Amino acid sequence: MKDLTQLDPVALRTLAAAVRAGTFEAAARELHVTPSAVSQRIKALEARVGRVLLHRVKPLETTEAGQVLVRLAAQTELLEREAVAELTEVDDDEEAPYAAVPLAVNADALHTWLIDALVEVQGQHRVTFELLREDQTRTAERLRRGDVMAAVTSDPRPVPGCRVVQLGRMRYLAAATPRWVRDHLPDGATAAALERAPMIAFDRSDTLQHDFLRKVTRRRLTPPATYIPSVNEFDSAVRRGMGWGMVLESHAARDLATGRLVELAPGRHVDVPLFWQHWRLESPVITDLTAAVTRTASAWFG
Repeated sequence: MKDLTQLDPVALRTLAAAVRAGTFEAAARELHVTPSAVSQRIKALEARVGRVLLHRVKPLETTEAGQVLVRLAAQTELLEREAVAELTEVDDDEEAPYAAVPLAVNADALHTWLIDALVEVQGQHRVTFELLREDQTRTAERLRRGDVMAAVTSDPRPVPGCRVVQLGRMRYLAAATPRWVRDHLPDGATAAALERAPMIAFDRSDTLQHDFLRKVTRRRLTPPATYIPSVNEFDSAVRRGMGWGMVLESHAARDLATGRLVELAPGRHVDVPLFWQHWRLESPVITDLTAAVTRTASAWFG
């Protein structure tokens, strides 16, 4: 068995940069070296571990072994930055280094409560965030690939090397304007009518509308769909009669009470459980971020 201790930290950072940038050329520009140097470092790392780490396609893709080492590189960089911040005695805090923390989040959490948690953590640490927006059913894959350090996800199964914290659940209602319902569902939310009725979805990864349709009709329907990848514009489109869509119960409550919106199937809803998955890493930033996310989500979900 190969001795995998003392992996070259420069090669690890080069691997992470190549995956992040997508090509050897882009990684070389980021690292201020030649593409040949990037390639040689990664080949040497592959020889060291005895595994192929990258699929040489565009953009570059990690193998399972590559995912493990990309995660290791990012964890090492975070811990190094935190150690430097502790060891560096500076009179002016502005000289301390920033730690960069990539996160995978769903759009509704980002739109509602998550920013409050991030602001809280920035008050405690010199940290920046890169937010990768994905449907909650796909964020765990970002963790698995080593793209992010933590994720808001609907998957309770821990990604290898991660801890899971339950946050709460977001409830969605199928809603539309009264006029839209009169025009498209004159006899109620039947399967035949829902098959023809215009639907609004966030993007092609958004399964909420189809989850509702299967729940109500027990059939796999494919209604005509308009995709609007923005929370505000999605809600606006529903309220302006463009189609029906799944809206957060908390956001729709007032319009449902005043009659501006109506439910397609009163009493039927879709609940999405949310979890916080984060690297199993003894890092002050990750620890405080998890505490802030858990506390903020708890306050929002009640």
